[in-house]
Amino acid sequence: MTVAAQKPFFRRPPIILAILVILAVLGFVIVGRLVSHYHIYQRTWASEIYRLGLSYQQTGQPERAIDQFRAALIYDPENDQIQLSLGRALRDTGRLDEAESYLLTLWERAPQDSTINLALGRLAARRGNLEDVLRYYHNAIYGVWKSDPEANRRMARFELIEFLLQKNANTEAQSELIALLPTLPPDAGLHIRVADLFMRAQDAASALSQYQDALREDRNNSAALFGAGQAAFQLGRYRTAQNYLQSAVNASPPEPRAKGPLQTANLVLQSDPFRRGISDAERNRRIRSALERAGERLDKCALTNGGVSADLTPVSPELASLKSQWNEMKPKLRTMNRQTESDLPDAIMDLVFQIEQQTQKNCGGAEGEDLALLLISRDRAGVDR
Repeated sequence: MTVAAQKPFFRRPPIILAILVILAVLGFVIVGRLVSHYHIYQRTWASEIYRLGLSYQQTGQPERAIDQFRAALIYDPENDQIQLSLGRALRDTGRLDEAESYLLTLWERAPQDSTINLALGRLAARRGNLEDVLRYYHNAIYGVWKSDPEANRRMARFELIEFLLQKNANTEAQSELIALLPTLPPDAGLHIRVADLFMRAQDAASALSQYQDALREDRNNSAALFGAGQAAFQLGRYRTAQNYLQSAVNASPPEPRAKGPLQTANLVLQSDPFRRGISDAERNRRIRSALERAGERLDKCALTNGGVSADLTPVSPELASLKSQWNEMKPKLRTMNRQTESDLPDAIMDLVFQIEQQTQKNCGGAEGEDLALLLISRDRAGVDR
């Protein structure tokens, strides 16, 4: 028997090496599993802490929420959702620089993520930085949404428009509203919402179109009827305004806010001497009434704006000049019936409009027929539209 054959089994080098390899492999497996279980435990614990932070946030305790989000990141430092929530919470508590740090880190990893861009857009809005607001909101609108992209894009656009209106950036708001129109579904409520925003952006013509779209979806909608009446009124289309406002008053439920502008629209149409279809006699009656009304308005304004002299001439030079013209025009009313084809009716109404505009400038507070004449003066041709 050889010497090698006489060595114990476990002292043979190949066997020892194999045993050591097996033990090492087992050790790595065990350690790997322990590490994996530890990471799972960390993520589970982070998730629990994160949920606690969300509950604090939902109950109006932002500082405690921030503490929980920070703690959750210790256990799961690469979790984008936790970082996003922490960035939002910091932003909402006014810690804008710290919030921006977290959000920009996320943005660099996923610049097309709409949720991150929206968070940055809201942060830029907090700072009032219009350029950044537009950039990040547009990234959000045209970026990648993980769910319900159409509704989320519309929501982001509405938020942007509200910000622009708050900053009196009406031109930019109008552009965003126009971009929103092709995405609107056939929904009366959405059309009314967009129309209301157009009104705030001082685009009554586009607002009227949207109110009319809403009425095509729901023809008895009192909010749309009132809005259409208001938009037409603002455009100086008093016949159209009258129709919509009357329908709003008659709607079920009725719109009480429509009564005031309806009365004014009715008075405008009843006072307009240029309205198509009225007789010469009616036209002349309206002109006489307008001149008388303007004279009364002029005298009243003169008394409250510097007073009058001993001969009842207004002290104000502008009002005194108009009073002199009114005194010269008054006797000419007698010749108007015999000269219906002359320029006299236009000359009288030109003076009436000058008086109403100047007294509004000096004294303000035009009401009733004075207000009606003032509105007619702004667009004679459009009143009966």
